[in-house]
Amino acid sequence: MTAHPHKAGFVNIVGKPNVGKSTLMNILVGERLSIVSSKAQTTRHRILGLINTDDYQIVFSDTPGMLKPKYELHKSMMGFVNLSLEDADVIVFVTDLFETDEEIEEVIQKINASGVPVLLVINKIDLAKEGQLDEVTQYWTSRIKSETVIPVSAQEKFNTDRILQEIVERLPIHPPFYDKEELTDRPERFFASEIIREKIFTNYKKEIPYSTEVGIEDFHEEENIIKIRATIFVERNSQKGIIIGDQGKMLKKVGIEARTDLEKFFGKKIFLETFVKVEQDWRKNKLKLKKFGYDPS
Repeated sequence: MTAHPHKAGFVNIVGKPNVGKSTLMNILVGERLSIVSSKAQTTRHRILGLINTDDYQIVFSDTPGMLKPKYELHKSMMGFVNLSLEDADVIVFVTDLFETDEEIEEVIQKINASGVPVLLVINKIDLAKEGQLDEVTQYWTSRIKSETVIPVSAQEKFNTDRILQEIVERLPIHPPFYDKEELTDRPERFFASEIIREKIFTNYKKEIPYSTEVGIEDFHEEENIIKIRATIFVERNSQKGIIIGDQGKMLKKVGIEARTDLEKFFGKKIFLETFVKVEQDWRKNKLKLKKFGYDPS
């Protein structure tokens, strides 16, 4: 009996903000690598997650939501999206029952011209009214050149297995790109900052989550404990006060929630210190963005 030739490829998950791309990648990879929040634009970087079996390696890429850039941070986020279209072996285009192609027509043109197989995933079908799924399917198949349409509910984990089957069928024959023991290309510090940032998204309203960035100043791992010192950067002094809260209560709440998730993620006791610092208008400044790792070029 001859062994199957090994397959490997880059599978890039793209779509507008808040359609469930991160939830979907976390389900497919089986680990919580991407921030999941009900707020749009939560994912800011391109995050790779790996699925490894004896026969194949899938390199998933969760990208920021497609949008019309309003300032430098948005331009950088869209840079990650464009980059992911260039190296894709399969594109998983995720939409839902409520989105249209408004504001992303240009990216759709790029996807259609890429020559890369596209899987059109329609999420949130658990919320569908009668006839709505047919209408939405018709709308998107007239706009995206896709090889197949997969209706799913990421929340209910319904039909997500089919996405995996369709991807494996289309993977090119190739040796693995990464060590089979790896789960992601990102360092541990990155996930520590993302977990803290997720708690900011869940605890604060309006502009505050979008104006913050988390830097890990110190990440010291010992046998039974990891000691982390993190700085939460904001754009203005007034935001610093909101993050800290009355008598430091809000910052303490974020720290407690983040520590719980960090301990689950790393499987160790966590000692976490958090500080807040003003980094004036960091979202609009190319040099400051570069410092935070936002230069995709």
